[in-house]
Amino acid sequence: MTSIDTAPLLSERSLRRARLMSGLILLVFVTLHLANHALNLISLDAAEKGRLWFTALWRNPVGTVLLYGSVLVHIALVMRSLYRRRTLVMPFREALQIVLGLLIPLLIIEHVVATRISSQIMGTPDVYAFVIRSLWINAPMNGLRQSIALVVVWTHGCIGVHFWLRYRPWYDKVAPFLLTFAILLPVLALLGFASTGRLLASEPPQSSSGYGPAGASTGYGGSKSDDAAMSFATTAVRKERVQMTKYALYGGFAGTLLTVFAMRARRSRRERTDQIEIRYPEGQIVNVPRGFSVLEASRLGGIPHYAVCGGKGRCSTCRVQVVEGAASLPKPESTELTTLRRINADPGVRLACQLRPLHDISVVPLLVPTTEGALPVGSQQINPGREQEIVILFCDIRSFTMLTEAQLPYDIVFLLNRYFAIVGQAVEHAGGRLDKFIGDGAMALFGLKGSPEDACRNALKAAARIVSEIERLNDELSAELSMPLRVAIGIHSGPAIVGAMGYGNVKNLTAIGDTVNVASRLETIAKELDSTLVVSEPTIQLAGSDTANLESQEISIRGRAEPLRVYIIHQELTARFV
Repeated sequence: MTSIDTAPLLSERSLRRARLMSGLILLVFVTLHLANHALNLISLDAAEKGRLWFTALWRNPVGTVLLYGSVLVHIALVMRSLYRRRTLVMPFREALQIVLGLLIPLLIIEHVVATRISSQIMGTPDVYAFVIRSLWINAPMNGLRQSIALVVVWTHGCIGVHFWLRYRPWYDKVAPFLLTFAILLPVLALLGFASTGRLLASEPPQSSSGYGPAGASTGYGGSKSDDAAMSFATTAVRKERVQMTKYALYGGFAGTLLTVFAMRARRSRRERTDQIEIRYPEGQIVNVPRGFSVLEASRLGGIPHYAVCGGKGRCSTCRVQVVEGAASLPKPESTELTTLRRINADPGVRLACQLRPLHDISVVPLLVPTTEGALPVGSQQINPGREQEIVILFCDIRSFTMLTEAQLPYDIVFLLNRYFAIVGQAVEHAGGRLDKFIGDGAMALFGLKGSPEDACRNALKAAARIVSEIERLNDELSAELSMPLRVAIGIHSGPAIVGAMGYGNVKNLTAIGDTVNVASRLETIAKELDSTLVVSEPTIQLAGSDTANLESQEISIRGRAEPLRVYIIHQELTARFV
């Protein structure tokens, strides 16, 4: 009998997925909980009906196991991650998410005890009116603490979702709607809680028990004084059980956290005598305990090191070239191996966040951060880049040197500005983004938002508009030009890396990759074939354009193994794309 291989279940990728799934389950719970609170804006009755659906979903055996299982799994994996982190030196964003996550149990234990556990031990009614009365009227500080807890839990979950989805190609389209939802839901929930709280506060006070008429018989038999004494004693015992349960939960969480830090301290003492050297190209040497990642060593040594994904192996920005000690390195695990294969990494290239050397090594970071001023949060300049399906348009004036030989410098500037305005307006009118001007050439991007099909159609419309406006400019300047202006345009679509690139104030959103190179080559081919527009076959097919009467041929593109079929479109045929 062969043994079952359980390693994949305990791999880093599997554990990350478990942490993500447990977090998403908890976020769904919180979302429904907030939505239930928001129903108080309609009426208390509506909120109570919503609560019945909510409890039916989460208080059945399956829902209970799913909810509390997710809580335990998420906390356990967070504690594991905290233990495995060799240094607490980290970017502010990572620290904020960890601190918020650790605050959550401390903030919600009181709420869990007051609602679910207290109702089971004390026999208090599990209804909206009783819970809100206890938090708004009887113990307003508890109500304030639970309101803060809801905001902290929601913020922590939203941060996690943002960093999980931010590199998805469709995320930019839905991000504004998600942000609106993320702000609106907790606001509506808190308004609903406050609205019902004020309503209950205006009603006559309830009996001391909070849920029965004053002086009612308890049903035990005997005199009222005996019943009252028995009821008081029973209540005292139950309250003590509730308090003990609450202290046990606080103590259990605090004990777990202290245990993790105690284990970290014990490991640090043990590892002080078992250190290795990590050497950097500028002569820096960082001594770290065996088992530290190279990224953690860089942070500990104060050496700038990119890690856009936060050190989770989901990007390659932290990659390093190992120049000494490569033979002794542990083999890359599945997460690192997938990323290295995706970027076709050369031998000796490893991800700094995943590489945990066991012996002295020398590394060279392949993407070195520069010292720049702080950039405004949310600006395009801090866009780290992602792969995206886009359309690239290159446009250039043909025979521009001959055209301007007899022109005065200021006349050339005037002519170029008119040309640039034509190209820029045509691109923007078609929903594209003007990327840059290079001499008398221009590069434009389409498809940063919207579907690839629309992007292809818009790029063709922009090309047709450029050609049409250039004809009008020729008519206007026919007396001043020695020869008419003619343009060559190349258009190609495909995947490219889109992100902020450059330095300082000239860092702008642009695209790089094979798609850009091919589009530039097509513009050159348009000149060579004395044509106005050359479009790749994938682009014109995605646009759904009629290719009847269009000349096509296969061309060889430097760096591509397979030839590319293109359509060669002369000036008189460009109008069909308007």
